[in-house]
Amino acid sequence: MTLPPGPQAAVAARLPGAAGLGLVAPPSAASIPVAALADPARTAGLVAARARALGRPEPRVAATVWWYSASAVLLAPPLAGLVTGVPLSARPADLSLSFASGGLPVAATSSALGSELAAELRETLTAVVGAVAEAGRMREAPLWAVATDSLAAGLLGLGRALRDVPGITALAAPLAAAIGTPLPVPRYVDVGGARFVRRASCCLVYELPGGPLCTSCPRRLPAERQVLLERAAARF
Repeated sequence: MTLPPGPQAAVAARLPGAAGLGLVAPPSAASIPVAALADPARTAGLVAARARALGRPEPRVAATVWWYSASAVLLAPPLAGLVTGVPLSARPADLSLSFASGGLPVAATSSALGSELAAELRETLTAVVGAVAEAGRMREAPLWAVATDSLAAGLLGLGRALRDVPGITALAAPLAAAIGTPLPVPRYVDVGGARFVRRASCCLVYELPGGPLCTSCPRRLPAERQVLLERAAARF
């Protein structure tokens, strides 16, 4: 594993499973500056490339599924910096996004230290969500909901890695409030002694050819979702 250059290397070194948290890109991955994603044409090209690998779903589905993956790794460096005490920048100019084959977003890298995390995240999310919404010919609100679930899931993953789920997930709501509307409030649910994200969004993976409903999908009946989460909790 090759650690990313700059301050992110110090953060990744402190986190077990840093690669799985979206902090270390595979050596073969191609990267682009996140600032470029504010260009609707550039983002539309990335969404289209991913759509081809996914069986060419309709634009709304392709954009949502792409953003589901991209937002998870895009938020990884600043969230990891928050919990390790190394304030990694979340500014578009300081972030790059890495892609595996098929256009799948797999990691992000911050090249500088930041100062105002909430303001930086708001700048990045506002720019990229707008471009993704244009690519998908859809409203922005569902994409902001995906972003809040990525924020919640990112902190949950970091909490599990550092064995402090309660303390680290407690950061989610204050951070989202500081970022401000239209980002929804992140939520969690405890089932069987384990914590899970209480989803505000649907990733639309189920609309892909052969795509399943996620375990915690808000489209599931509550009783069905409870049973599935209880089974998932047994693995922790």
